[in-house]
Amino acid sequence: MDRDDREDPFGDFFEEIERMMNEMANASASAGPGAEDAGFGSETHVDAYTTDDGVRLIADLPAVSKEEISLQCDGEALTISAVSDRREYDETVDLPAPVDEHSAEATFNNGILEVEFDRDDDSASIDLS
Repeated sequence: MDRDDREDPFGDFFEEIERMMNEMANASASAGPGAEDAGFGSETHVDAYTTDDGVRLIADLPAVSKEEISLQCDGEALTISAVSDRREYDETVDLPAPVDEHSAEATFNNGILEVEFDRDDDSASIDLS
């Protein structure tokens, strides 16, 4: 049987996919410390939700140690920063309810950060006259 000399209808498509994958591989390999995509990127997942007693936040922070993490809260948002020799991470997470930032309790175990806050129920009752 003779070889069909017609062009492969998917040839350009597959060549383009291969080109894009090579670009992505080269970009991630050339990103050194301090490069824009040197952060955690898709490896990091943060959930913040309300509980009966307060607000709870859970974040995956791979490849950092407890000593490299810094937390700041203003009552409405929590900023998580982490700097290690391999990664940099800085994210501000809006909390689902106002919290008493002085009530925070945080733990970090096996790359999982958990922060719990009491809700700030400091709302004033308004009398209608």
